[in-house]
Amino acid sequence: MRTQIPPLVAVFVMWAATASRAADSGPEVAVSGGKIRGSLVSDGGAAFKGIPFAQPPTGELRWREPLPVSTWEGVRDATAFGAPCMQGSGSSSEDCLHLNIWTPEWPPKSRKAVMVWFHGGGNFAGAATDPLFDGESLARHGVVLVTGQYRLGVFGFFAHPDLTKESPHHVSGNYGLLDQIAALRWVHDNIAKFGGDPGNVTIFGESAGSLDVNVLMASPLSRGLLRRVIGQSGPVVAPPPLADAEKKGEDLAIKLTTASQPGLKGMRALSSAELQKATGQGLSFLGPTLGVVVDGWVFPESPMKVFAAGKEHRAGLLLGSNARELQRPFFPMTGTLTQAIVEQYGPLADRALALYGLSGGAEPQPDPLFGTAMAQWATDSQFRCGTVAELVWHAGAGNPAYQFQFSRAAPGREAAGAAHGTEVPYVFGTLGRAANSPRYDSIDRQVSAAIQTYWTNFAKTGDPNGGGLPHWPKFDSARRDYLEFTDVGPVARQGLRRQVCDLYKENLKRQMAK
Repeated sequence: MRTQIPPLVAVFVMWAATASRAADSGPEVAVSGGKIRGSLVSDGGAAFKGIPFAQPPTGELRWREPLPVSTWEGVRDATAFGAPCMQGSGSSSEDCLHLNIWTPEWPPKSRKAVMVWFHGGGNFAGAATDPLFDGESLARHGVVLVTGQYRLGVFGFFAHPDLTKESPHHVSGNYGLLDQIAALRWVHDNIAKFGGDPGNVTIFGESAGSLDVNVLMASPLSRGLLRRVIGQSGPVVAPPPLADAEKKGEDLAIKLTTASQPGLKGMRALSSAELQKATGQGLSFLGPTLGVVVDGWVFPESPMKVFAAGKEHRAGLLLGSNARELQRPFFPMTGTLTQAIVEQYGPLADRALALYGLSGGAEPQPDPLFGTAMAQWATDSQFRCGTVAELVWHAGAGNPAYQFQFSRAAPGREAAGAAHGTEVPYVFGTLGRAANSPRYDSIDRQVSAAIQTYWTNFAKTGDPNGGGLPHWPKFDSARRDYLEFTDVGPVARQGLRRQVCDLYKENLKRQMAK
């Protein structure tokens, strides 16, 4: 007797079979490790997510240089993101060294510029899986867009004398940056299969991601892996020496391990949750250079000194900051603003206090764009003037350089100004994707379209201009031209906070000479 299949069941069976065939028919690519299958996206492009670029840094591989990815059998699904790297919230994991790729056309018809994004989050938080970093919109501008993950916090920036001893390079720390370099090496070896040009790679990032891509320009390990750099709110820094980081790591190990299982062995025996809880969700463990150290291998010398000497990689640089990054500095202050400025500027303090309107007894009035004296100082000292100093060095060494300031305050949030990170959804064309997003309007969409075109023009040719946009002049140390993204569109200006940043540079020179 023949069994009758109910109509609804038959429909479901047909739908499931069709869905299965659709999944099986996604674009396939053979990469380091094996084959992957992605998915087609709108306008003829493709996306590949959760691609491993290194072995999971777990167990005995915790706190080691990332190793080449292991091979797998069959076709690996690449239609869903991998887990974020271990941090204090969310479903994070130590098994997190994945990247994601968006292409503007599938199959590829020509080689296109490549943009590789490293997220912010203080080097202790964040993920490439954030909806704000969806690469589909940027890819539509004719680039291959990659977002990469890297170890964070104690997992990515922990140094210890025993780690230094076991390392073939006699170093420890900087694992998160080594992950970024490994991702760039994977891109160099595989991106042509996605239509990308391995000889035309721009790395870009925001906040900690910006700091990271800037210091990578001073690492011999990244040479040949990048052609251009875009940094958003995070200039080059002067990290501490390895010995300081080792002492900090040794103290942490003494605190967390037992006599029966001391030191590095005990640290590797701890669960990821235990380590994360012990080091906290914040900057206290990493310090002001976000965990980066001068280790003698990734960084033979201080990245800031490399830039000051004009010895960084010869690469195009587009670098900028937001008008009012912070209302207060990231790190806690022990006294008043006046005391903090005196501590920072030493013998130059009287001039600095005058520039911030703090010489008299009255509290200075807030600036409509830059905010209070506290907000001005926090942004100048942690972002804006460091950006100017880096661009002066980089352009002075004969490299093409461009500066920007993002000044558009989101609708309904004008009181906060253009705060730290607010430019990110404009860059990716993901306005409204975040929870509790502002109510963006047509002006915001126009600003976003302009930024995406400038950024991708720069990635393609090294010049952000084109496409009928207002002209963006090159930066030089005399005129210091920059482009400001305002409520009325992009406007070319000169000498951003010149007097304040000149004094900052003078003080920086004084400190570097010590």
